[in-house]
Amino acid sequence: MKNEQLQELARKHLWMHFTSMGYYHENDVPIIDHGEGCYVYDIHGKKYFDGLGGLFVSQVGHGRKEIADAIAEQSKKLAYFPIWNNAHEPAIELAARLAEYAPGDLNRVFFTSGGSEAVESAWKLVRQYYTEIGEHRRYKVISRNLAYHGTTMGALSINGLTDIRNTFEPLVPGTFHVENTDAYHSHLMEEGMSSADFGKKCAYEIERMIEIEGPDTVAAVFLEPVQNSGGCIVPPEGYFQEVRNICDKYGVMLVSDEVICAFGRLGYMFGSERFEYQPDIITCAKGLTSGYVPMGAMICREFLIEPFLDPDSTFLHGITFAGHPVACKAAMANLDIFEKENLLANVRENEPLFRELLEGLYDIPIVGDVRGAGYFFGIEIVKNKATKEALNKDEAKDILFNFLSPNLYKNGLICRTDDRGEPVIQLAPPLISGPDELREIESILRKVLTEAAELVARL
Repeated sequence: MKNEQLQELARKHLWMHFTSMGYYHENDVPIIDHGEGCYVYDIHGKKYFDGLGGLFVSQVGHGRKEIADAIAEQSKKLAYFPIWNNAHEPAIELAARLAEYAPGDLNRVFFTSGGSEAVESAWKLVRQYYTEIGEHRRYKVISRNLAYHGTTMGALSINGLTDIRNTFEPLVPGTFHVENTDAYHSHLMEEGMSSADFGKKCAYEIERMIEIEGPDTVAAVFLEPVQNSGGCIVPPEGYFQEVRNICDKYGVMLVSDEVICAFGRLGYMFGSERFEYQPDIITCAKGLTSGYVPMGAMICREFLIEPFLDPDSTFLHGITFAGHPVACKAAMANLDIFEKENLLANVRENEPLFRELLEGLYDIPIVGDVRGAGYFFGIEIVKNKATKEALNKDEAKDILFNFLSPNLYKNGLICRTDDRGEPVIQLAPPLISGPDELREIESILRKVLTEAAELVARL
């Protein structure tokens, strides 16, 4: 189909997600045609480095024949069957494999179709779990400011992003938000304070909220290992160990939302391994299949299933396409590539270079902070580096969305410009990326950021 026809049909019928559709009344819709390795190509044949891994998804890169073949083979054998009162081999094998990878006694796997559903499932599980064991008052959830946990109504309620939440109020009651761990901006961070002391102060915010709300009413704390919104916010030293102790003290579940951070994004199969803490539940999706087929999961510690092993008790929750046999086979093939190509070690080996290259951009006046871990980094854009003065709303829109985003794309780099919290550029390249690819990212960033700094200087 010709580009003109595709453009017309896209404008008339396709509703893109989190997209200003009005922009495309006068501008062409970018249309990606195919991908290979770390790169994608548009319908004109132009090549782009996929510096966001699709959407923090494409761990093993594009065009992997191994996964396509596994999908085709399973489609011929059993294209679909639900795991409601039945099981099938692909779901059983994948559940066992994830339980083997997961830390501690995270042995029970509840499949979903994606990340929002995984978060939704986790909240529903902890609420029903406490009801089953007689603690009926526990239903509240604590998460962090600016945190993104999904778009379904329960997951959206856990979100700490005001603009996204407020549009859909009233939301599910019982969610509360505390300070995140952004040391660059947090009012909790004092001059000369150690990372460990900052971590304790941030963890205390959670304990304080539990005590204010009443310990017997709080069901769970939802945290990402590295917080996505706000720009790849990393945990301070000892933070998660303090949170784990607090949750144990008050009998509260610790849910590690690893929809982005699981499956190698931080150089480990799970982000909780990277920061050495034991969650009660891990929510995951994205990298589980590297996006070849939609899939997510909630992985639970053994004690959480115990009330539901009674013949008269059932977890009253299910999803039609969860545990889809084709998705399970795609995930198994994806994880085979992880092991065969040693992708976790590749991320750990190259993370120091990635950090060094990005921190080298500090010589550009608008680069205020570089933060992240593994292959998941954010670059915060500021108006004045010395004072940390931020761009105002109109300036951020002009610099981020009218200049940086189109010019990075024009120069062949797909990444994310985001103003949820602070203006940032986010990067999450495929895990197969090596030194050459990381240097390519830095080269394009340097060129475009230098041009953007000249614009900011004239504001």
